[in-house]
Amino acid sequence: MPSLYHHPMSAASRFIRLVLNEYELETDLLEERPWERRADFLALNPALTLPVYVDESLHAFCGAGVVAEFIDETQGVFHKQHRLLPEDPIQRGEVRRLMDWFLIKLEHDVTRHLVRERIFKLLMPKDRGGGAPDSKALRTGRANIHQHLRYIDWLAASRNWMAGATLSYADLAAAGALSALDYLGEIAWNEAPQARDWYQRIKSRPSFRPLLGDRVRNMSPVSHYADLDF
Repeated sequence: MPSLYHHPMSAASRFIRLVLNEYELETDLLEERPWERRADFLALNPALTLPVYVDESLHAFCGAGVVAEFIDETQGVFHKQHRLLPEDPIQRGEVRRLMDWFLIKLEHDVTRHLVRERIFKLLMPKDRGGGAPDSKALRTGRANIHQHLRYIDWLAASRNWMAGATLSYADLAAAGALSALDYLGEIAWNEAPQARDWYQRIKSRPSFRPLLGDRVRNMSPVSHYADLDF
């Protein structure tokens, strides 16, 4: 069976878990803490980044974008109108643009600050970067989230799904990041009603249910995290 090295609070890992769930691909989930620098994980991915997908032939695919492309090339063709990376090249370009927005820009501006400071640093030993949250990093993430939320709200208001008429990788990449931030209670959904409606739709999909069961030691989610009508 294929394996996915992931962490429950890694936005990129959450994205790939949603992809695998949408395509109903059975995968062995292996929680990884990259800061532990395990030799076996280093051998798979010297960059020590998540996620890493290992197929049945034991080939390792490192990084959410690489894994998503591999899954599309090997599985997407069998799903036709439900393909998560559209066949039309212009639509594919828009999906890829938004994947980069959520996996790179949102991660850089917001997610890495809040998730690292509030979750990962509590799990890390001090000699690997653990310790008390950095208040400056928290302020940066919280200041930047409003701009991103406005953009997501605009996308949700002007399109049926993030990249167009159908569900795509763009939606799953956005949901991966927002679900991690929502776990922490960092999203003011009242500021973005259209984004909230979109998130309710994707949160209600069967593929999302395993994420709603995620829990992190010593950090419970906000009360509405698993509520489908929040």
